[in-house]
Amino acid sequence: MFSSLASNVAGESLLHLVNLPFHEAGHLAFGWFGPFVGSLGGTLGQLLVPLICLSALLLKTRDPFGASVCCWWFGENFLDIAPYIADARAGALPLVGGNFGHSAPYGFHDWEYLLTETGLLRFDQQLGRLAHATGSLVMLLALCWAGWLLVLQYRQSGR
Repeated sequence: MFSSLASNVAGESLLHLVNLPFHEAGHLAFGWFGPFVGSLGGTLGQLLVPLICLSALLLKTRDPFGASVCCWWFGENFLDIAPYIADARAGALPLVGGNFGHSAPYGFHDWEYLLTETGLLRFDQQLGRLAHATGSLVMLLALCWAGWLLVLQYRQSGR
């Protein structure tokens, strides 16, 4: 949350290994809608899974604390995605399968493909910073939410 975009702390973390299967599954799930949506599907899958968990915990099981943890996880995914977005032109990050964006065939680096196809490639750094800031803000709000819930629980316990 307080790390820089360039540090790619999220991409080096254990949670990256948790998020990665959801990213890859998103490509499969959304691939039915064509190459553009299929490419975007990795990011969509990575973001949708924590939101689905958040919704289930909040609405189905009435567990707001668990939902706040999933909200934090949702924000963390933006931090995980941000360096990948910012890497669209450089192609320096390692990709699944051992490739790098600069040496992989066109379309293998999701965000290079998405931003090129939309004419936004020149904004990769700004969009990466926006994703990083969004994730940091969501994580901070989730921590405040969780803290507030703990305060309420403490007060209700009569201590």
